[in-house]
Amino acid sequence: MADDTAILTPRTRDLDGWRELATQLSLPCRAYLGGDWHSAESGRTFTARNPATGEPLTEVAACDTADVDRAVAIARRTFEAGEWRNLPPAERKARMLAWADAITAHADEIALLETLETGKPIGQTTSVDVPGLVGGLRWYAEALDKLYGETAPNGASSVCFIEREPVGVVAAVVPWNYPLIIAGWKLGPALGAGNSVILKPAEQSTLATLRVAALARNAGIPSGALQVITGLGHEAGQALGLHDDVDAIASPAPPRSARSSWNTRPAPT
Repeated sequence: MADDTAILTPRTRDLDGWRELATQLSLPCRAYLGGDWHSAESGRTFTARNPATGEPLTEVAACDTADVDRAVAIARRTFEAGEWRNLPPAERKARMLAWADAITAHADEIALLETLETGKPIGQTTSVDVPGLVGGLRWYAEALDKLYGETAPNGASSVCFIEREPVGVVAAVVPWNYPLIIAGWKLGPALGAGNSVILKPAEQSTLATLRVAALARNAGIPSGALQVITGLGHEAGQALGLHDDVDAIASPAPPRSARSSWNTRPAPT
């Protein structure tokens, strides 16, 4: 495992070093579905911009209902097949820790992507945002083999126990202000429990999240267990939040506010 102190130490590149790295970056710009990169079925895109300069960075796939349907179907198949949820907790832990190590190894690249897209100082993304993501994933991973069953109060003629099970397909909606840290808060427990997760980043902070998700596959997390749907909130986000085959939603908004903003479908007749 990588040394935890390494990523908690701010990067040592000078300005020229960061500029050089920026010229080498490959900007992820398509949805990450089933382990592959996909353009929106409609072919539409939206522009990711550097807020410090207003200059365009890249065109990102603007997914909508058709793409969300595809992502949810993949997530459901993966969940029902059990290739992730049926793994022993210790094995899920090992793979999530390997993912955290991979993020650590690419920390400069991920931090720079977030800086370019959100306008945060590189000192903050290297010392706060990426370490916060890694720390969150490791914390939840380490908890997986430390949770034990519970026995409920019962009478002499009965036996009761409490079993923890994944809920199924989880939609995780992440805001623009701390996209990596908050992604860690949502992905850690949802993936750790064995769910299939579809992450919807804010359109203002998509690139670093895509890079992080792509590292999960080589760490052993099945391609259908973690996907990223890109697009605008009122299109991709709404379609995901209202999807009938999504079992749980992790949203930064309070449940009532989230439901209010998404619930535009007509009442059943």
